[in-house]
Amino acid sequence: MSLTSGEAASTVDRVVTDLERRSNVRRFWDSTIGKKIVMAVSGALLLAFVFAHMVGNLKTFLGADDLNHYAHWLRTIGEPVLHYAWFLWIQRVVLLVALVLHVTAAVQLVRRDLRARPVGYVHRRPVRATFAVRTMRWGGATLAVFVVWHILDFTVGTVNRDFVSGDPYHNLVADFQVWWVNVIYLVALAMLGLHIHHGFASAARTLGVTSARRERVIKILGSTTAVVIAGGYALVPVAIMTGLVD
Repeated sequence: MSLTSGEAASTVDRVVTDLERRSNVRRFWDSTIGKKIVMAVSGALLLAFVFAHMVGNLKTFLGADDLNHYAHWLRTIGEPVLHYAWFLWIQRVVLLVALVLHVTAAVQLVRRDLRARPVGYVHRRPVRATFAVRTMRWGGATLAVFVVWHILDFTVGTVNRDFVSGDPYHNLVADFQVWWVNVIYLVALAMLGLHIHHGFASAARTLGVTSARRERVIKILGSTTAVVIAGGYALVPVAIMTGLVD
């Protein structure tokens, strides 16, 4: 079947438009500001999930029935439009994509920075370089490894010696009664707090918050968010370890 001259021209136009769109996306991704925007947006999505997950974890203090009911409810979100646990799998895919984009952009920005400055500074770093800034890269790598551990611990259950499928309350209590597991989680939470503290302000600058007054507010909000999230998560293992929750 042959195309008329008008149809052929329309097809060519669509192909050219598609190529231009892909080229624009590629240029955006290849630019430094593009990678920073991807990091900021994906980081905001991950932060929203981390906060919601922290709130859910605090149901541990309401007892086994409340926490387990909450865990079951998560698997029924969207029914009957979605089948059982479909929402969780959609959420996992979205979070995985966000995490991959976040980590990939971060690694590529670090490599770009090192290529631009292959020789280390002769003088010491400025005093302004806070501990959170200096540990941002290692903290991010630590959190990436921790995410894998966390999935193996509470989702798959391969590293939890007393894992019971479908009983998250039992799994939490069994896990956090082991002292070295608490150390792993508390160190990871410290890294998470530092990461949020620095990343919050950095993302805000990337997305256009540049005035001095707004930056002060953003820094306070970022620090508060970091303390609330890291502290909120830490409450559960500390409470179990000290016997307040059993």
